[in-house]
This record gives sequence, C-alpha cells and structure tokens, in this order.
Amino acid sequence: MAQPSGAEVDQARQRYEANLTGGVLLGTISVPAGFDGCAAGLIGQARLEAFRSGREAVGGKDNDMAAVCLLRLGISPALLSAQWASTAEVEQARQRYPAGVADWVLTGRIPAPAGFDGCAAGFFGQARLDAFRSGRETPGGGDKDKANVCLLRLGISPAPLSVQVKLVDSTYKVASGNTSGFFKTGQNADTLLSGFDFNNAGGPLMFNHPSGIASDGTRLFLSDTFNNRVLVWNTLPTGNVPPDLVLGQKDFITNNPGIGRDQMNWPVSVSSDGKRLVVADSYNYRVLIWNSIPTKNGQPADLVIGGLANYEGGIEPSKSRLIWPWGVWTNGEKLAVSSSRSVLIWNTFPTKDNQPADLLLKGGGKLGTPRQVTSDGRSLIVGDHNAVVEGQPPTGSFFWKTFPTADDQPFDFYLTYNTGWFRGAFTSDGKLVTMDSTLRIWNSLTQDANDAPDLTLTRLPCWGPGDYEGVAAAGNRLYVSCGNGNMVVGYNSIPTRADQAPDFAIGSPDLATNTLETNFIMQNGVVASNGKSLFVSSGFDGKLYVWKNLPDQSGAHPDIVYDVAGGTEDIALWKDNLALAGERTVYIWKQLPVAGGLPDLMFVGAVGSVRFGHLVGVAMDDKYFYLADSGTNKVYVWKGIPSQNSEPAFVLDVEEPGKLSSDGAYLTVPQPFKHKALIYQVDTLSAVAKPVSIGGAGIYNGVGAAGAAGGHFFLLDGNNRVHIWRNIQDALRSSYPSALPSTEATCGWERSSSPHAFSVSVRRPRFVSNLACAGIASFVLL
Repeated sequence: MAQPSGAEVDQARQRYEANLTGGVLLGTISVPAGFDGCAAGLIGQARLEAFRSGREAVGGKDNDMAAVCLLRLGISPALLSAQWASTAEVEQARQRYPAGVADWVLTGRIPAPAGFDGCAAGFFGQARLDAFRSGRETPGGGDKDKANVCLLRLGISPAPLSVQVKLVDSTYKVASGNTSGFFKTGQNADTLLSGFDFNNAGGPLMFNHPSGIASDGTRLFLSDTFNNRVLVWNTLPTGNVPPDLVLGQKDFITNNPGIGRDQMNWPVSVSSDGKRLVVADSYNYRVLIWNSIPTKNGQPADLVIGGLANYEGGIEPSKSRLIWPWGVWTNGEKLAVSSSRSVLIWNTFPTKDNQPADLLLKGGGKLGTPRQVTSDGRSLIVGDHNAVVEGQPPTGSFFWKTFPTADDQPFDFYLTYNTGWFRGAFTSDGKLVTMDSTLRIWNSLTQDANDAPDLTLTRLPCWGPGDYEGVAAAGNRLYVSCGNGNMVVGYNSIPTRADQAPDFAIGSPDLATNTLETNFIMQNGVVASNGKSLFVSSGFDGKLYVWKNLPDQSGAHPDIVYDVAGGTEDIALWKDNLALAGERTVYIWKQLPVAGGLPDLMFVGAVGSVRFGHLVGVAMDDKYFYLADSGTNKVYVWKGIPSQNSEPAFVLDVEEPGKLSSDGAYLTVPQPFKHKALIYQVDTLSAVAKPVSIGGAGIYNGVGAAGAAGGHFFLLDGNNRVHIWRNIQDALRSSYPSALPSTEATCGWERSSSPHAFSVSVRRPRFVSNLACAGIASFVLL
C-alpha cells in the first residue's frame, strides 16, 4: 500500500472530519467496501482489529490514514454523516440497554420493535442487516452500539426486550419431607441436574464440550472433554454419524474419569500421525500415547508421560514435569506438549514411560498458561491464555517461524486480536487455518504480527467461541470442534468466502441446534433455594432456570427457563424476593418467579450515583441489599431493596470481590484471587467494619463462593473441595472444618470438580453445588 504524500493527507483531512474517520475505524459507522484492506495496509491489520475490539483508542495519525483511504475510495462524507452517532449518544444507549439486547434484535432472536429495521438499515444498510438475520455475518461491537442507538432514538423500553420466558413441559420426582443430621467427609452426591445422570454421557453423539480435534487424513479423532473420553471415526464423517470407538471409557454411555491407562480426566487435545495417537489428559497432568491406532473401546495407552502419581510438586518448568497440559502435537517424529509456563519438545518420538523431553521452551519467561499447539513440522504456534508480553493482551499466540532446536529458543513474534488464542491446523497445500473468535485463513504461514489473514470468516462456524474450539484438516475438508456449541461442524471444502456456512454438523441434528441447551446442561450455574423451589442462574448461558419444586431425580428438566440479557452472574433469594446481578445489570422479583412472571425492578448501568463497573455478586437480607463490583473493587450496601435513584447507606472497599452471601447475621465476601473469604457481622456493618478473614494463598486454591446458613459455614475451594463447619463460630476461629464432601477432582462421579456456588435451605436442608463439569449436585444430610 503506497504511503500518502503530505498533500494527499491535507486534502483528506479537509474532506473528512475526525468523527467520521474515527467512526469507520471503530466500526460505529458502516465500513465501506475496500476500506479495511486500505487501512490494514497503512496502519496494520492488528491495530485495525484493536480499534474494532475497543482495545486501543484512535489517534490523530490513525484518523489521517483513514481519511486517505476514504478519499482514495471516493466515499461521500454525506453518506458517512448519515450513519454517525455521537460518543455521548452511544454511551447513553449502552447505559440504557443490557448487554445482549442489541444482539437479540439484530439477529432476529426477538422481534424488532416498530421502526427499528429502518433505523438500523440507515446505519449500516439493509444488506448487512439481512446478513445478520440470516446468520451470514455476526454483529460486532460497533453494530450493537448502533442498534442500541436506534432503540434509544425510538424510545423503546428496555424491560420487554431484556427478559424472555419459556415454559417447559417437565415432570420429575419431588423431594419430600425434611432431612436431619449433618454432612460427612467424602460424602457422595445424591442427585445430578444439568446432566443425564451420574456416569452417563447420554450416548455416542451426545458430546459435552468437545475440544481438541485431529485427523490423519483417513480418521477423525475428537476429545469429548467433559465426558472424559476421546471418540474415533475410522472413516471421515460427512454428517451426524456416530463414532466407531471410544477411548477413556469402556462404552459410549459411561463418563466417569480415572487414572488408569484406559481412563481419562478432562482430555483437551489429541494428535495423530496416522500410526500413533497422542492425548493430552489434562486433569491427570499427563500425556497418553498409543503406539498404534486403537481398534477397540477402552484400549489402554501404551505409554504414559507425566501424571499426578509422578508429579513431585513445584511449579517451575521442567523437562520431566507436566503441569496442566492442554496441547499436544506430533508428526510421528517430534512431539510437542504445552505445560504451565512452558512447552516441552521431544526431538524423537518417546519410546518409554516418563521419558524426559529434549527441549524446554519458556518464551523468555513470557509463556503463562499455554494452551493448544499447532505445527506443520517446520514451524510452531503456541496459544496462550495468560501470556506476559509487555504492552499486549494476555490472550494470544507465540510464533516460531522455524521449529525450535534449542532450549528456550526465542519466539519470532506474538500475535493477538484480543479475542482468544489460536488453535489450528495446516492444510495439505500449506494454508494455515486457525480459530479464536472466528475462523482465519492464511495462504501460508503468517510472517509477522502485521500479516493479515487472507480470509476472516464473518459468519462464525461456532456458537459462543471460547476455550474449547479446535481445527482439523483432512485433504480439502475442514472440521471445527465447537465446545460451547457442543458439536463439530464440517466444511466439504476449505472456505473461500467470508460468509461461507459449514456444510454439516456432528453431534447435533443440524447446524442451529445446541444440544447443551436442548438438554438443559448449563455452564457456571449459581444456585438458590428456599427449600421448596430451586433457582439456578448462569452468567455464561445468560439464563435463569426455575424448578417450581425441589427435584429429587437426576436429569430433571426445569419448569421455566428465562433468557436474560446480562445480569446472571450471581443470584440471591430472601423470603419472597429474588435478585440477579452481573456485568452492568440487576433484576429483582418481589415475588419468586415460579409462574413465569417478569422482574419488578431492573437497573442498567447505575443505581443512584453508583455507576456499575462489573457486577459479580448480589445478596440481601432483612436489613440490607448488597452488590459486589469487581470493576470498582467495592461492595455497595443499601438499606432495603433500592429504587432507581437510591443512594447506598455505605460502601465497603474490597479488592477483587466475588459472589456474595448473607443469612441475615453474616455477610460473606469471597476474594477468589486472594484465595480467601471475608466475614462481616450484619448488625455492626459499616464502611469501617473489620471483617474476619478465612483462608489465603497456600490454604485454598481460589474461593469460588462462601457463606453462612443455618448456623453452619460453607466454603468452596478450587482444590475440588467443599469445606463445611458445623458451627460458624469455629470458622470464625479458623478451626478445621467438620466435613469435606466431594474431595476428588472429577467430572462424572458423585463428586465435585472446581465447585462454583452453593445453596443451603434451612426449611429442607439440602446442599446444592455447581460443578465445573456443567452439573448441579444435591447432597442429602445424613
């Protein structure tokens, strides 16, 4: 791209005002055809992506280059002006409508209000609006801002758009009578919701967050992560056909984890050269190797590298230690495995158990928690969730343009769009295909951080991209595992159009059906119960699930499902009131929503003078209403349920607060990243009140939730434990807990893995814990 002369820059400045050039760069004004290619050539693709994602602010030179591009393309300033909304108007619209509403209206998930389509078409054209409705394109942040502005200009109330109600024809056994006694250490759960049953995957095509995927050109291999298994198709599937065999389990039904050579615990990645098979058995801290492609269900691995039994502790990277391995790659000669803060490389394929690696990469100390590994044998790409690269977002990918041959060989560059890390594959003709927030294709290995993809799909192959996606190439066919969409999608040819749709789905009857949703399997559920009904909110799913009666049957479906725009990260129940809070939104019902009623109160962005940063916790009792905000490091306290203009009675300064809990006597504020919980007495609560602190680094591994109930105290520990004190006074004295139900790290057993939230009812004292394995478990008192 030819650099502009001074005269061309001056001419462009005179023609296009900064609000117009900035709007096009940010995406708040529709991008004219050809603009992105020009802008990428003048300011770089990575910087352009940073503007669109909101990671960087547009500067004066950026506006100049954008103006030059508009001038060269002959774009009318009047056309751009018609699409412009001021920053103040955009911010006002953001404050009025919860996150998610704009997306729902743009994609047609809910009916558009009268006048909306005309306004939206004026902003970015009817063709682009039609593309959103048909799924050919996915709305970006700028598109959603415009949609919110349209809603604002039309005077549309946010309430009717923000909560959608679905009644479910559900029947289940209802828990009867009260229970007595107390929990005991190691106690198994009694029922499982958000799943089929204990040790029941649901069948060969009922995935649960599939992740790593690989092909040797003949077969297809899939890590069905939450089901603790790897599925194998002996011929490449072209539709929703069941796999031929399963590894990690004896059959296609069971999903219990284990540590045997024929078992797995949360396998994330898989790789094969056509002769051997390698699996990253992540929660077991090991890699499993089959020296030949398995031919029967549950066939044990031939080699094991690492494992908890061989883990000697410590966190320093080592050639003989694997910590939380997510990624594996092999071509049958070399083997590469990601491990915390490092990547281990074997120059020749291992031939014995626990064979140390030949090379250790640490990225000069910049590798954090490396994830998937991508290679063609000549280069190496390592995705990282928590990279430590100065001036760069933590989610990105390290590139070695030549395959490393020395310890800690420096990487060539770090590439990030701040939309996840790359996990991908090379095609037989040398194309690099990666997945982060969408599918990106380079015709050859990208050479630097400014080397833009040759194709970026605007039509996402997956619903809700996240941590679990993977890519496999087999000839001209491409497979993408969609963890949060709970399927594998297939392209019969490598995509050549930005709006190209997949041709088929595996693990789903069609491309539009998410079987997690149709089977009511939720992510990161947070529970509340009054002993009669059960309520579970999911910030990830954006839903509130309601069981009118307390279920006493595994796999029971809810009676009501609310789709909620924002505001579902935490839940609180007190008497007849229910509250949800999350991000910038709060919903409050003054009668429990067991009949499908809409919330009575809704706060978006603020209450009184309090401006929300990122709400993560809510609680209430007879005296106060509480909101925890991790964006401002505060817990706001109101006397009673607030109105829109209510000011808090006082504010607690709490660094990195989490989910809140109050039983009317004690307010508990977990600090997940400080591995502890703070306990305040409600009667003496004030802005200067001093809490009792329980835990700390080295005692607990994160505290997902904690709180008092029925005179007891509960604390959920990231070490897969629920600590229970029979008497809260013992907890306040930091005594050892009375019981530790579910102390094993599992997905599938009657145990808890990374417990996330809890609820205890005094009326019917059952304990309900969320599992990171996407389940809700109930413990009956003994």
